[in-house]
Amino acid sequence: MTARAKIKVLLIDNHLMVLDGLKAVLETFDHIEVVGTAGLAQAGLEISRDVQPQVILMDINMPKLNGIDAIELFREELPEARIVMLSMHDSREYISSSVMRGAKGYILKDVSSDEIVSAIETVADGGTYFSSGVIDVLMDGERGNETDPLTPREHDILSLIGSGSSNKEMAETLGITPATAETHRKNLKRKLGIATTAGLIRYALNHDINVKAR
Repeated sequence: MTARAKIKVLLIDNHLMVLDGLKAVLETFDHIEVVGTAGLAQAGLEISRDVQPQVILMDINMPKLNGIDAIELFREELPEARIVMLSMHDSREYISSSVMRGAKGYILKDVSSDEIVSAIETVADGGTYFSSGVIDVLMDGERGNETDPLTPREHDILSLIGSGSSNKEMAETLGITPATAETHRKNLKRKLGIATTAGLIRYALNHDINVKAR
């Protein structure tokens, strides 16, 4: 079996002990390469231009520029990089804001090292990853007696949108044309009263659609 190519990871956290601990743990995995560490988001952005990480593991609460606000800057500079928020906060506001800005994962700092590695692998492969504690927060109070307004087909479309699929990718998966995929996307926005694709992703998260948890 062919060995997996190394995943280039950048770590950003203003707590030196956390950075050192994460780096030490991740370096025990042969398929993960920590290409840089930074204590501030701005410093991480500068480093990333040189090391071109595939995955950025970033804390939220940092001085000068917090992790959530930094997400958009990283997406502008490194559109191919996948961002995972690693935080001690299980606040619905923090989680939703991270997703809305473009984070592909959110895991709590009390998870096991194996789960951190699973998150890195999942987002590097194009998926999204949210630890079980995060899912609990998102789901709490959301289900109730709510009637699902979506058809099975719309669930399929929303699932693909939630995983970051383009119209072309959705078309190939579902056996439709890209134009039809775009029509489905627009219909979902209108039906749910959501203006943006980021809003559709948030809806998918809040309703347990295409959310990978371990």
